[in-house]
Amino acid sequence: MKKIILLLIIFSAFLLESRISIFGAQPDFAAAIAYYFGLKNGETKGMLFGSFIGLIGDSLSGGILGPNILGKGMVGFLSAFMSSASGGGFFRWTPVLGLIGISLLTAINGIIVFISKTLFEHMPTSIPSAMSIIFTAALINSLLGIFIRPQNEQ
Repeated sequence: MKKIILLLIIFSAFLLESRISIFGAQPDFAAAIAYYFGLKNGETKGMLFGSFIGLIGDSLSGGILGPNILGKGMVGFLSAFMSSASGGGFFRWTPVLGLIGISLLTAINGIIVFISKTLFEHMPTSIPSAMSIIFTAALINSLLGIFIRPQNEQ
């Protein structure tokens, strides 16, 4: 039952991403889900789950497979280091750290996806436009970082 609910959350995140646009940028809810999963379950599970979400995203985009797998996998892996809940955390979790962490990891994901598509497919848009879209998505996702918290942190 948990797996079905998780799949529904993932697909609803992709559906909302395609429907919502703020200043021409779409939020990256899939990166937020990878961030959440890595924060709760550690590096390995976070990376694997983030890669799975990236595979779904790449499959739905119709482009090459790989950019989102790499980006979301990186988000899931690095988010595990945002708290001591995974056993290897460097920081004590606070809402400000959550805000900074998710926005930084969303930006890293966007940059990885943009560079990968530019190198292996074709340049999706100009660099200034891409940076504007990436950082707007990071700003949108940063609001979620206040509410997403590790399990063991209060």
